[in-house]
Amino acid sequence: MSNLDAIDFRLVAACQAGLPLTPRPYHAIAERLGLTPDEVMARMNAMLENGVIRRIGMVPNHYALGYTANGMTVWDVADARVDELGERIGRLPFVSHCYRRPRNPPLWPYNLFAMVHAKNRAQARAYADEIAAVLADACRQSDILYSSRMLKKTGLRLVD
Repeated sequence: MSNLDAIDFRLVAACQAGLPLTPRPYHAIAERLGLTPDEVMARMNAMLENGVIRRIGMVPNHYALGYTANGMTVWDVADARVDELGERIGRLPFVSHCYRRPRNPPLWPYNLFAMVHAKNRAQARAYADEIAAVLADACRQSDILYSSRMLKKTGLRLVD
């Protein structure tokens, strides 16, 4: 992060607890830091472009929204097809994120993960069934790992 100046550090510090919940969050940050909204947005975009910030996004509290059956579906997919099928699974409207991970046989045969959020376990199971239909015979086995509690989610943090 050597290419960040003092203003960038102040900007990151102002955002690390989350953006203000206002219609114009960048304007609120700009006012707090004595900058213009255009400068705040330009600096945020520059940090995105050079990889200092990976993404800016919303982190909803699924439980507060009524989605209490949050399950990480895990799949043992043929390696030759996991990338192609993972892209298709990631585009399903009920999948919040999907990614490939290494297997750890014999304890962990799964290489494709897809998170689903549902109002109940029956709905989560129905979503898993839809994923299974896309994967078809490329999938050897699967499971759903349900969340038992919500962990504290945090955004960008400055490290000393």
